[in-house]
Amino acid sequence: MAQLVRPRAGRVIGGVCLAIANRFEMSVTVVRVLMVGSVVFFGLSLWLYLLLWLLIPLERY
Repeated sequence: MAQLVRPRAGRVIGGVCLAIANRFEMSVTVVRVLMVGSVVFFGLSLWLYLLLWLLIPLERY
């Protein structure tokens, strides 16, 4: 498994979904759909996304 870092390339907003997909070797589309669905239906996930955006380090060059 890869490290949990937000990549500089390929991200849409903050790179959180891409970081999670890379870490757990999943499709980034699946992670994004799950994140959007959880935000729409539960709302609390938006705060979790923002928190992860702050906590997951940015990829170094």
